[in-house]
Amino acid sequence: MFWVLFLLVAWAGVLTSCTLLLRAAAHAAEAPAGAAAHHHAELNLYEAAYLAGGPARVADLTLLTMHRQRRLLLAHTGWATVVDPVGRDAHERSVLGAFGPDGQSPVPELRSTVAADGAVRALAERLGEAGLALPADTLLRVGNGVRAVRAATLLVLAMAAAALAAPADGSTTTVVLGWFALPLILGAGCLAIARFESHPYSRWASPAGQRLLRTLDREHGAGEPLTAVAVHGVRAVDDPGLRAALGCGNRGWLPRQRGQ
Repeated sequence: MFWVLFLLVAWAGVLTSCTLLLRAAAHAAEAPAGAAAHHHAELNLYEAAYLAGGPARVADLTLLTMHRQRRLLLAHTGWATVVDPVGRDAHERSVLGAFGPDGQSPVPELRSTVAADGAVRALAERLGEAGLALPADTLLRVGNGVRAVRAATLLVLAMAAAALAAPADGSTTTVVLGWFALPLILGAGCLAIARFESHPYSRWASPAGQRLLRTLDREHGAGEPLTAVAVHGVRAVDDPGLRAALGCGNRGWLPRQRGQ
């Protein structure tokens, strides 16, 4: 039964990775100190946008807010033009500061710059201290856990293929695949649970933050367009031209350093 060695390797990978993910999930579920005092607080739109979609969602909300107030023009081609050069808060000032001297800029560049601005970092820190957002190290641990389980699931498939290619020892193909199905189900189940736990809200919010998002969505999401965008993203925008403007280019939030 040489194929049992491959089965042991598959089980070792799945058990190790699932344990890593479960520990990270348990750590993420722990309410940070001071969270209880904020459980009944009301989120503003920037806070809701960060908790629901991270820095990129904050950038989208800022751009859309300025467009709706006719202080910024978003074209369906993916370019933005300044109409009113006065920012009303730190996020709007970061938008205006990202424009060139001609007052025009591609939306993807604006999004990247605004998402990486100090105003968003300060927002994240404030939400983290309130226990509403997951700290960066927790996000990293959960992400590493998910990637480990995915890799272990692929390892199970590879070990199953290796076991089938090994010299026959009397075990049928059905028996071998049946044994490998067990670690495969465990790995896939962990990934499904991780996905279910984060739906419909993103990985950025802590359990306390997700509860506030659900409350905000239930009470204001249907009748207030900006609230709907903050919670659900650009897909909540009715105007196809605006969706095209905000959907052009890279949806990622990682900054591209200016001058590169």
